[in-house]
Amino acid sequence: MSPGSAANGARVEPRVWLSPDALASWRAYLRGHATVTRALESELLAGPRLSLAAYDVLVQLAEAPGQRLRMTELADAVLLSRSGVTRVVDRLQRDRLVERGPVPGDGRGVAAALTDRGLQRLRGASRAHLEGVVRHFADRLDRAELAELRRISAKLAG
Repeated sequence: MSPGSAANGARVEPRVWLSPDALASWRAYLRGHATVTRALESELLAGPRLSLAAYDVLVQLAEAPGQRLRMTELADAVLLSRSGVTRVVDRLQRDRLVERGPVPGDGRGVAAALTDRGLQRLRGASRAHLEGVVRHFADRLDRAELAELRRISAKLAG
């Protein structure tokens, strides 16, 4: 039997292995990210009663021109799937924190817009969230580490 083929003749892709250092780095990155995001999510749910995804949607809308984004733009901005952002926006719309409506001049386009109530909720949640970012992230790294992490993250983001 030749390399890359199975006993039944089917082609099998060769295995790709990470070096021990690369694997340890990958796992540390995943653990660090999960630990920080779990802590921030927990605090947002306990206090302002917003998920981290909902908070991110409100932030993206608050920072958008006219506090409005097409649903596709919003999905790209928050790094959720189209269906994921639709579910979050559905919940936010039920709570009257966002509104959905047509995109002017585009009969098929749908946009989400931040409501006054949504902006107030975001303002109330922002202080607690940013305190959590400081506590669980920024205070754990020195200036050089923060700069290095920013450089590495930018490189990973492409």
